Amino acid sequence: MTSMERVLTTLSHREPDRVPLFLLLSLHGARELGLTIEKYFSRAEHVVQGQLRMLERYGHDCIYTFFHASLEAEAWGGCTIFREDGPPNAGPPPVTADAIASLTPPRVEDVPCLRRVLEAQRALRQAVGEAVPVIGVVMSPFSLPVMQLGFDHYLDLMFDRPDLMQRLMELNGAFCADWANAQLAAGAHAICYFDPLASPKLIDPLLYRRYGAPAAQKAMAAISGPTATHLASGPCLPVVDDLAASGTMMVGVGGEEELAAVKNACRGRLTVLGNLNGVEMRSWDEGATLAAVKGAIDAAAPGGGFILSDQHGEIPWQVPEATLRLIGEAAREFGSYTGTGGRD
Repeated sequence: MTSMERVLTTLSHREPDRVPLFLLLSLHGARELGLTIEKYFSRAEHVVQGQLRMLERYGHDCIYTFFHASLEAEAWGGCTIFREDGPPNAGPPPVTADAIASLTPPRVEDVPCLRRVLEAQRALRQAVGEAVPVIGVVMSPFSLPVMQLGFDHYLDLMFDRPDLMQRLMELNGAFCADWANAQLAAGAHAICYFDPLASPKLIDPLLYRRYGAPAAQKAMAAISGPTATHLASGPCLPVVDDLAASGTMMVGVGGEEELAAVKNACRGRLTVLGNLNGVEMRSWDEGATLAAVKGAIDAAAPGGGFILSDQHGEIPWQVPEATLRLIGEAAREFGSYTGTGGRD
């Protein structure tokens, strides 16, 4: 099977030749090319080269076109703070509550950093065609305000200004759909919808169901391609029914969750993605790596509907190449559905 065939089979809740593996590597492309993280993300061709080299090196099943989350803050007038050994962060919040009433969404084509992503996606889709899924990324309308306003001011908005809160969800929802559809038009096969605030570990589920769930349903209805919802390490089990109702096809599982329990709750409704612990992965030896991969596959692979990946949606910079190689080898050994692999 090609990677695309493997993924489509498991998305249909059937068993492919082996469990698909998504190594969600964004920063590691800089290391591949010997560049700083800031320099790497400054040009689309760097990301294209990095993604293609990592695909060849590790043999996983996707192209991941995520640059960094702060691109969307930049689109709303913010900036990005780069570091040498980790993901870029958003700078000071660019939006105030008082500005929301007159705010308009940015146009994707007017934002240089977003255009770089689209340029990379076009080149990567041309390189892999239909053989490998190309994954785009958006921030959810409900989670983006953490960068737009700052978490403290965002909570104030939720509790004290429901009128402005609702308007911000509408503005962000329009931008989210436009940004997702631009990526799909550029070559992405599917969109990862990052929504960490959907997790009850971060916010009361009542607030999510009041604002976040309706925003997700509306945004996904406007996105012209398949979506996968990722809570970026947050537990998903308490909101699985809400996520299934949103129209998404896949859910990312937090590292603290029991993978088998999530698979059981999602069976036939959502494909499960996860949940190797990227933080612990930094110090795994061979035994720990093999045990983690085999344990995840044993817990969630039967019947299809499972993609092996990390728990956060981005593997840390500090995870060594040797560990990534071993994860790929172990996934191919233990993830076979044909009776020849170690899972049996």
